[in-house]
Amino acid sequence: METSSYIHISNLDLVIALVFVAITILLSYWQRLGLERDIAIGTVRTFLQLLTVGFVLQQLFTATHWVWVILALAIMTTVASHNAVKRQAGSKQGLFMIMTVAIAAAGAITLLLVIGVILRVRPWYQPQYIIPIAGMIIGNAMNGAALVVNRLHSELILRRNEVEAMLALGATAKQAAGEALRESLRTAMMPTINSMMTVGLVQLPGMMTGQIISGANPLDAVRYQIVVMLMIAAATGVTAIISAFGALGVFFTPNHQLSLRLELGKHWDEYIAKSKNL
Repeated sequence: METSSYIHISNLDLVIALVFVAITILLSYWQRLGLERDIAIGTVRTFLQLLTVGFVLQQLFTATHWVWVILALAIMTTVASHNAVKRQAGSKQGLFMIMTVAIAAAGAITLLLVIGVILRVRPWYQPQYIIPIAGMIIGNAMNGAALVVNRLHSELILRRNEVEAMLALGATAKQAAGEALRESLRTAMMPTINSMMTVGLVQLPGMMTGQIISGANPLDAVRYQIVVMLMIAAATGVTAIISAFGALGVFFTPNHQLSLRLELGKHWDEYIAKSKNL
């Protein structure tokens, strides 16, 4: 089977693609959505961020040294954890370390299996393989961590009377929060499960589409995409479980009582600041 040749996108082509932005801005103006400024800023950031990443990856691919690969993975994990914490509505204290550990652990386990066992990349630190795959893993792990902790916080507030009643009867924090934990884990996993249900029928994923456009055999692209979907499901699940159980230490005290952090919510940081000034 003959494959199509790779089609190069020039700088002029990128400029022409700004027509899509113009259409979006016009629709926002027509419907008075007030999103014109955000769309413009988002477009500029898209160009700057992706072109910067492209330059960095080009240098990284040329260097091909494991130290730079590990550094890149550490930065990606740190940024992902920071963004996951930023999405939380309540107290954020203590969550950064929990999410960093969760994302790093899930990423390491999944990446080790994909790179070392399935793809058998030699040497393992080849950046053209490990960086894109790690990006997909860490990005989805970040979403899983953010969703599970946010939903757990909401569920504990919603079920507060039920949880406190169980604690009063001698239940542990884990037992009292059992239903809240299960609901938060379902919420974190649902986007991934929905994607697995509709992949190939409703959407053609980005990695698979990119490979096909670049000239890869469709069946080879499909095999890669299957591996990607399965590794994302595993990474999201592991991250969600570690983050959820880790967050119990934030929302409950060591004596199995609901933490003051949960009660104060977004006002927790203000409470701590005032306490230090006393």
